[in-house]
Amino acid sequence: MGFAISLQSQIIKTEELSEVIVYATNYKYLNNVDTEEEASIPVEMLRRKVAAFDVKDSEFYQDDYDLYNINFFIPEGKILAAYDKDGKIIRTAERFKNINLPNSVKKAILDRFPEWTISKDVYRVTYHNEKGVSKKYKLKLENGDKTLRVKVDEKGEFL
Repeated sequence: MGFAISLQSQIIKTEELSEVIVYATNYKYLNNVDTEEEASIPVEMLRRKVAAFDVKDSEFYQDDYDLYNINFFIPEGKILAAYDKDGKIIRTAERFKNINLPNSVKKAILDRFPEWTISKDVYRVTYHNEKGVSKKYKLKLENGDKTLRVKVDEKGEFL
């Protein structure tokens, strides 16, 4: 006995799809705040969240407003980001505590203060889409019972 199975071939319709353009809205922010050597992984992760945040999909979005201030928090720090109505980052204020410092900052401290240790650090970044970015480190140094506070930029230059 044999079974006869009738098979039908599938006819695939080809359709031409409309062109899709994909672009990063906040690429300028990431390009300005990122450096070859990032200060810390949590800082990088929070910045990527800020850049990927879509204001238009948020629950408080309304067409009437031109500016949205959004706070992002992690245990190591926070970012206050101002978005326009299209979701583009206009400016940010960032503050992080006790993060891994870049080698340029560590080397500058070691060269100028060889016997001192860094007990606390605060990393501050201000970004503006027209003015650029400013990165500063406020450090508390200790040597026995002596303490010293210094400010350094991302290149290791003392302010």
